[in-house]
Amino acid sequence: MEALAFSPSHITGFFEIVDEPSKPVLKGSRGAGVSLSKGVKTHVKIKESLHSKLEVNVNGKVLNSTRLTRHVMNALLPQGDRRYSVIVYHEMQVPIGSGFGSSGACALSLSIAINEALGIGLSKIEAARIAHIAEVECKTGLGTVIAETYGGFEVRIRAGAPGVGEIEQVPIGNDYSVVCLNFGPISTKKVLNDVNSRIRINEAGSGLTIRLMKEPSPEYFMKLSREFADFFNIFSDRMKNILNEVDKYGFRCSMAMIGETCFSFTKTHEAEELAEIFRKHARSEKDVIFSSIDTKGARRL
Repeated sequence: MEALAFSPSHITGFFEIVDEPSKPVLKGSRGAGVSLSKGVKTHVKIKESLHSKLEVNVNGKVLNSTRLTRHVMNALLPQGDRRYSVIVYHEMQVPIGSGFGSSGACALSLSIAINEALGIGLSKIEAARIAHIAEVECKTGLGTVIAETYGGFEVRIRAGAPGVGEIEQVPIGNDYSVVCLNFGPISTKKVLNDVNSRIRINEAGSGLTIRLMKEPSPEYFMKLSREFADFFNIFSDRMKNILNEVDKYGFRCSMAMIGETCFSFTKTHEAEELAEIFRKHARSEKDVIFSSIDTKGARRL
């Protein structure tokens, strides 16, 4: 029993935390972001076994921390006397922990793949809901899964899991791309657990969703994202330096939430120009990520 699934990665420009409800399906975030055609491919192999076994591989390396994976598995695998050997292969096309929604993409593609491999019969929305709950309970994200489920340029109007929360997809042309300069990871869990950070996030994000819906465009999204990032202000010195430099060239850039990644969602020809500036500051070529927009959302392959 095996299957292959894909989830786009996702960059959030701004958000508000909504986790007051007791039920995880009602928790999430309001905000806006964009899904990238670079994401996570997940291949699962499942067989009945005398003893339960789980092995998770990320880009060919065995992963020691498997809490998020186990959360998804436990919600999907049949309970009872049966035991399963499960091998998970994640092919990551974006950096981990750097504001690309990689944990959400792993959980989402895994849920879809297990559903397909075992012939459980859940809809994509039902499988995505399991991934959302896993993210919320493991504190690795809030609104990423619902965005990656549908893809495109989205505004998350009402918080919650897929099928519960509400998003508005903003139509865009084919000539938009995302270009990023990645400096490294920031712990989403640490930020979400910090009281002062949570207060600043909700102060910074207040009203931005409504403002974007009045003028829904990538350009205004970038303006509001930078406004949010400037208010939240968790910039490292190197992030400040690159933002100051690209400002002088007239590019609209901000910081991916939450990761030490400078990004711009813009016309493709402008993204290519910006990528040249990013390359001057990159530690290596792989730190400059150039991607088209995924408009299909998570899916089996």
